[in-house]
Amino acid sequence: MQLIIFGPPGVGKGTLSGMLSSKCKIPHISTGDIFRNEIKSGSSELIQYVEKGLLVPDMVVNKIIEKALKNEAYKNGFILDGYPRTIEQAEFLENALWKLKKKIDLVLNLVASEEQIIKRLTARRNCGKCGAVFNLITIKPKKKDICGKCGSALVQRKDDEPETVRKRIQVYQDETAPLIEYYKKKKLLADIDASPRPRQVFNSVVEVVEKEIPQQQ
Repeated sequence: MQLIIFGPPGVGKGTLSGMLSSKCKIPHISTGDIFRNEIKSGSSELIQYVEKGLLVPDMVVNKIIEKALKNEAYKNGFILDGYPRTIEQAEFLENALWKLKKKIDLVLNLVASEEQIIKRLTARRNCGKCGAVFNLITIKPKKKDICGKCGSALVQRKDDEPETVRKRIQVYQDETAPLIEYYKKKKLLADIDASPRPRQVFNSVVEVVEKEIPQQQ
């Protein structure tokens, strides 16, 4: 089973991908995590795009994804979060999966208002040591600014600062919104209301997946 969780930044793709991964027993591929690991390794090519909230060029992203898809860990399926972001990437993904004798089974389109997205993202805090993610609104740390998993300091990522968040949303609206129509025409799209709390959204997602996937197999 190959799934895509789709939607604007801050809508909850990462959180739901992790929950769905545990439920369906298939790995979660987060392009955001992949990019940040690349940056930590000293890839200056990505830094200039990610920190400014701009899209990384398709050619760069596609190479990263194609390499990941060949990983043995994904042979039984995956949940793809943060990719594709353009029609060109979507077409590349379809071709890459075809070579592996696979296809996308369902695209989950998470929907929330711009106001809610900005509120969520600017409240997000990350642990620089273990990578845990908290939110001052929905997933509060027990101790202020302290990671509940390893005890290290929590920080706000540069791409979660208000000015950068607004730019990221604008970039999404300008360049990636057409993907909604692209997957709708392919009859792969399922809209999900992402405004409730994560557990409620997760229950809605599971219901849709269990209903739609059997119909396509």
